[in-house]
Amino acid sequence: MKKSICVVGLGYIGLPTAVMFANHGHQVHGVDINEKAVKMIGNKELHIEEDGLQERLDTAIDNGAFTVGTKPVEADVFIIAVPSPINPDKTAELEYVRQATASVVPFLKKGNLVILESTVPPKTVENVMIPELIQSGLNMGTELFVSHSPERVIPGKVFTELVSNDRIIGGINEQSARVTSELYNSFVEGRMHETDTTTAELVKVMENTYRDVNIAFANELAMIAQNIGVNIWEAIQLANYHPRVNIHTPGPGVGGHCIAVDPWFLVELDPQKSKMIHLARQTNDGMPAYTAQLTADILKAKGIVDPKIAIFGLAFKGNIDDMRESPSVDVVEQFTLRNFNVKAFDPHIKVNNIDQQTQHAEEALKDASALVIVTDHQVFKDLDPMTLTSMKNKIIVDTKNCISREKWQAAGFDVYVLGDSKN
Repeated sequence: MKKSICVVGLGYIGLPTAVMFANHGHQVHGVDINEKAVKMIGNKELHIEEDGLQERLDTAIDNGAFTVGTKPVEADVFIIAVPSPINPDKTAELEYVRQATASVVPFLKKGNLVILESTVPPKTVENVMIPELIQSGLNMGTELFVSHSPERVIPGKVFTELVSNDRIIGGINEQSARVTSELYNSFVEGRMHETDTTTAELVKVMENTYRDVNIAFANELAMIAQNIGVNIWEAIQLANYHPRVNIHTPGPGVGGHCIAVDPWFLVELDPQKSKMIHLARQTNDGMPAYTAQLTADILKAKGIVDPKIAIFGLAFKGNIDDMRESPSVDVVEQFTLRNFNVKAFDPHIKVNNIDQQTQHAEEALKDASALVIVTDHQVFKDLDPMTLTSMKNKIIVDTKNCISREKWQAAGFDVYVLGDSKN
């Protein structure tokens, strides 16, 4: 059945979700407080990078099924997809969720459905959203249905996973969960798993915390391997041949709006019972400093003084333009704290977000003592080392194990890989 849907928040999750509903039989109005982003979207211009988004946005707008604005409108369904970041003190910032919820209250009517897609600490629907929604005067669960259906997609593959992934549907009651499942059945081919809101909130945070803890384990192994002369990448590959072992890969840190953030929700919720989670967060947050010190030690051993460092990669993962919580920014900061001259380049990020960023790879590489790859963009994997003639020293530090060691060594480079002491 065709529904009118108002999506609040047109970022990396909200915009793809909105156009998916618009292209599957619904009338959708997207809302964002960023006037520039709203104007761009209305002109069929993208303010985020996601494979397949442009074509889907064009179709939705051309068919008249998708409109945008800075304020909500009346609808059958309201979807909240706003950020839920971490404050400097590592507590959850839920004001965006509260404000977004409050913004739809004047437009609510009997029979409406409100869905929170943002990843949040357990009890957010109960403690943050419901107090705002009751201002509508509607009875929760009978006149107004409320649920939490957290996104479970990965940047770069959002549309594939929106369709194929199972969804967790947490309702404030069974009817709320049921009507939410019926809505997502518009395009989701994965299974719907209905539960209560707090369980759904916890499940999403658990999923990302599992990955964070696993990555911290891999990073600890990488540091141990570095000291005992083992290539951790080979060792992990061999260990994962065991049918019940799935060790993740190490790296310069953990980024993104989920894995680097959500574990803190559990630490805040119960600090006494989340000690392993807290330690994993500290381990992963310490990897940028480890990366910078590893590089500094390499340069010191070679007698290089006053080095310039070229950083390749600012996005938190390969082939996207998302810098949220990116460890690359911390890597740059760690080099700066060591008084190194640093220039960072990322071909996917077209606007300079930090002082050390440049839009020109050659500017980063010119007179560089070392090239440090922090993000595994395909363009970096495809680099021809023979063309990097402006570097002062032929040293590359690969924190993602993404380049061909043999190719770079053949070009005269000393190649160092995080987690492998053999260069």
